[in-house]
Amino acid sequence: MNKVAIAAVLTAGLALAGCEANVKEEGEMPSVDVDVSGDAGELPEIDVETADVEVGSEEVTVDVPDVDVTMPSEK
Repeated sequence: MNKVAIAAVLTAGLALAGCEANVKEEGEMPSVDVDVSGDAGELPEIDVETADVEVGSEEVTVDVPDVDVTMPSEK
């Protein structure tokens, strides 16, 4: 089970390493007046650029050795 957790953490790390986030506008905490009203605040505007991934395949010929197997005779 630990190997699965380690693989998940490594996968998440690779996924996060492939992203670049630039904050375009800073956020603002909400202003709250408990007695009367509150201002909702504002979330920051973030521009995220993900990594370009190209997936493909190619056909390759692999030479394999010829193997002769001699089984022991049964008595």
